[in-house]
Amino acid sequence: MVKTKRKSKAASISKVQPRAGAEQKSITSKPRAESKQEKVLGLLRQAEGTTIAAIMKATNWQQHSVRGFFAAVVRKKLGLTLQSEKIDGERVYRIVAARPSKAKVNSPAADRQAA
Repeated sequence: MVKTKRKSKAASISKVQPRAGAEQKSITSKPRAESKQEKVLGLLRQAEGTTIAAIMKATNWQQHSVRGFFAAVVRKKLGLTLQSEKIDGERVYRIVAARPSKAKVNSPAADRQAA
């Protein structure tokens, strides 16, 4: 029986070159005007707000996807304040304003390290 030498994974993975003319998106680039993200943000910016059901209908997303979008994109990535209230037994969401930036507070421990 003859044993063959195996290549490591790093050596066997081929490097894929992007196609000519293909643009790479920046993480901080603005979303397209007709994107689902912009549709949702438009609904949330309305004075009367919107419901999860309305967003589900507009984007064809499931309920858990809409809630994940609220947490990950609206609150964390964009830093917007999302207000929610119950009106006539239905939960309504709206963007009210950007969150204030967190001021750095000097703690006694940080002061001792700096000295």
